[in-house]
Amino acid sequence: MTRPSSFRPHVLDFRMTRPAYEAPQSKTLDWIAHLHAEAERSRSADAAGFDAATFHTRMRKLLYRYGCSPEKIATRGYEVADSTHTAWGEMDIYDVVRRPEGAGSHARTQLYARIVESAVDRLYPDSDDAPGDLIHVTCTGYASPNAPQKLVAKRGWGSRTRVTNAYHMGCYASLPALRIAGGFAASAPESSGPQRVDIVHNEVCTLHLRPADHSPEQLVVQSLFGDGHIRYSVVRGDRMAAGSAGSSLEVLSLREEILADSTEAMAWSVSDHGMHMTLTREVPGRIAAVARDFSTALFAEAGLDFARERPRSLFAIHPGGPKVIDVMQQALELSAAQVAASRDVLLRYGNMSSATLPHIWMNLVEAADVPAGTLIASFAFGPGLTASGALMVKR
Repeated sequence: MTRPSSFRPHVLDFRMTRPAYEAPQSKTLDWIAHLHAEAERSRSADAAGFDAATFHTRMRKLLYRYGCSPEKIATRGYEVADSTHTAWGEMDIYDVVRRPEGAGSHARTQLYARIVESAVDRLYPDSDDAPGDLIHVTCTGYASPNAPQKLVAKRGWGSRTRVTNAYHMGCYASLPALRIAGGFAASAPESSGPQRVDIVHNEVCTLHLRPADHSPEQLVVQSLFGDGHIRYSVVRGDRMAAGSAGSSLEVLSLREEILADSTEAMAWSVSDHGMHMTLTREVPGRIAAVARDFSTALFAEAGLDFARERPRSLFAIHPGGPKVIDVMQQALELSAAQVAASRDVLLRYGNMSSATLPHIWMNLVEAADVPAGTLIASFAFGPGLTASGALMVKR
């Protein structure tokens, strides 16, 4: 039985706050190369005779060879002040002179908690802006009570707002969060009025650099991820507040699959020195192999034919890296314009883990050249290897 369209969740009212620091990718790659050189000097048996300049040059070449170039990512945002200077002895996390691996997970977690509490306060400047539910999404740090719980306590929202955590899913987490939010919105009592469910993403990826690991895999990761914070609301269509301003995205279908024999392709685990990512070369190929069947099923669940609707749809593809957009574009036979919003967010901010896809949605909702009625197919991928998608229509 198909759910009446008035019951479907609508995604709207996007608000973001940028990290404290921002830098061009070329400058950031140079800083990372210096970080690795100093970490290697600290590990050297002959630190005084270590040629840091030569090692820095080598690391810089490797970052440009394996990592994301400034042509693909122009700028990235950072919450960790260490990235703004090279006075290694004054670093909070990356004092590699004394600790080549950087600070331990406890110090990184403490800094994460302070950063996110500040970001959540900025996302909610209005003291009476209480949602019925608040879903907190992150994979880059955990503290309890968390920042949304502290916000609810400070604002006196405890009798009005429930906080639910959706943690450690990685880059695709916005889509499971939509499933949770849609369920909360649908199950709210009729007497509660326009029940609003907020989703808040806080990702501080730059807390998890590994200065002493010079492997190509880690250089890819360190050249790709930036920090990001964003919130948005989910409301059932028939309960949207009268006179709601602006556009929304109506969710037509949601789909998720864990690909067979793929558990080693991507992983995100807690280590002694922050989080550790494993990302193999086979990920883009595995994604490309399932792209068409997955898309066909996603459209079919909304009662639509993928082949017929594809030419006039837009595609919000989580930019796990430039290669992910490339393989999805090729596999689905899309034009450059159909994936332009994904490339634009990657260029402006880098990969912000779970916060990235909502930034793409925000751009499409606000874009004057994307008319109401446009179908938007969203895709994201994460550990599992998990493929997740949503089909929406702009209203």
